[in-house]
Amino acid sequence: MTRGFSRLRLSAAALLCAGMLAASADAQLVGHAPNLGPRLTQAQVTSGALSLLDLRREGRRIFTTPFNKLDGHGEAYDPTNPDHTSFGNRPTLQNNGTFLRVNGLDAQTCLECHGIVSNSTIPATLGIGGVGGMNTSPMFMTRNIDVDDSANNGFAAFDGRLINPPFLFGAAGVEALGKEMTADLQALKMQAMLNPGTVIPLITKGVNFGFISYDGANFDTTGVVGIEPDLVVRPFGRKGENFTTRDFDRGAMQFHMGMQPVEIFDLQGLPTNTDGDGDGVVNELTIGEMSVLHLFANLQKKPEIIPQPGAFEGFITFMAMGCGDCHKPVLVTDSNDHNFSYPDVGTDPSANIYATVDLRQAPMNFLDMPGAGVAVFLFADLKRHDMGAGLMESFGSPLDAQFTTARLWGIADTAPYLHDGRATTLSEAILAHGGEALAARNSFAGLAPGQKLNVLAMLRSLRTPVSPNTNLGPPLLNVNN
Repeated sequence: MTRGFSRLRLSAAALLCAGMLAASADAQLVGHAPNLGPRLTQAQVTSGALSLLDLRREGRRIFTTPFNKLDGHGEAYDPTNPDHTSFGNRPTLQNNGTFLRVNGLDAQTCLECHGIVSNSTIPATLGIGGVGGMNTSPMFMTRNIDVDDSANNGFAAFDGRLINPPFLFGAAGVEALGKEMTADLQALKMQAMLNPGTVIPLITKGVNFGFISYDGANFDTTGVVGIEPDLVVRPFGRKGENFTTRDFDRGAMQFHMGMQPVEIFDLQGLPTNTDGDGDGVVNELTIGEMSVLHLFANLQKKPEIIPQPGAFEGFITFMAMGCGDCHKPVLVTDSNDHNFSYPDVGTDPSANIYATVDLRQAPMNFLDMPGAGVAVFLFADLKRHDMGAGLMESFGSPLDAQFTTARLWGIADTAPYLHDGRATTLSEAILAHGGEALAARNSFAGLAPGQKLNVLAMLRSLRTPVSPNTNLGPPLLNVNN
């Protein structure tokens, strides 16, 4: 059941009447205009005048538009502000005025980082919503890189994070799981409040996040593991930073392109026409445009399981080694519904819902589980784990060695592997595991060659979807370059 979406299209004239909300960044750019074109409001998104397919098309447009300076791409630079790393005040390479490439300002579109559907073909199979190669892996919050190897030890010291972009496929199921798990954990927190002095285990969908207690005045969260003390499950981001893809996109738009969603001001109680990055453009991305981007990102085909010889035996070995303790093959939702909210509240997934879609329907097509919701074969637990010194980052964070369990669905098509793409093969990725995964890693290392091949066969049966996002119409003409 889809709420708020009729099958009537909004006319082109009505879309054009939305007007151009972005102001011109440079009056000298005669003959050019913002690439984003007709603008979209939240009122239009929720009006029922646009079908779900129309809204997905609009989301694809936001995802693939190469933003230019008239759209608000980039940001100003204030030499009197000593913080030149955070959004809104970054320098550009050789003062080119557009791109920095290290620490963001490194793209014009979302597609640039998410354009490979399969790396198991030569040439790679390209498409919208896939993974990124190493050349599109962002170097996050970098201040210093020792590319000259001043210590002469083969170690290019780096104080940021190198992040290999994952795909979007199956995001609706992942986000739905995260919201339900958050709701469960918030209920357990309330149970602790109602029973002072009682230690409450934090277990949801078979995933153990430790325990919590309440002394009548304060919560004791020292026993919480694999999640922040606020008990919000954040499935997105390598460190588990974002509770929805929309939450992720709010940061990604600013980091990669200097495009500021107006909702970052709205959520702070500031005027939505604030020019927060000082580039002379306001209303760079409307609430409605972020909503359709959220819908597009989540309403994707899911990865598939295509068994090959030896895969079943490999799965038995995979589970026996303990890999499935973190890479849980399947988690099941309680409901078939997936809700979209704005404003979205991490601790209250039921707040401000403006749209609901059925996870069993196309393009998601998740497997219906009678008496429950749908099965999500993600091979993950949506929890952070310590992966050991070998994979530890040098960001200076308590989470340097911790990563959210990688979702293995689609892994056959998504080399290179691990958070920073260092592993070019599946075996390299497995053997790089440490910390909490060291025992499983050692079990794999000790397998007979035939058993290893079976495990690889099982992993190679986890495929990305075929031809995603191909039913959304032809490309749009861009005449503003």
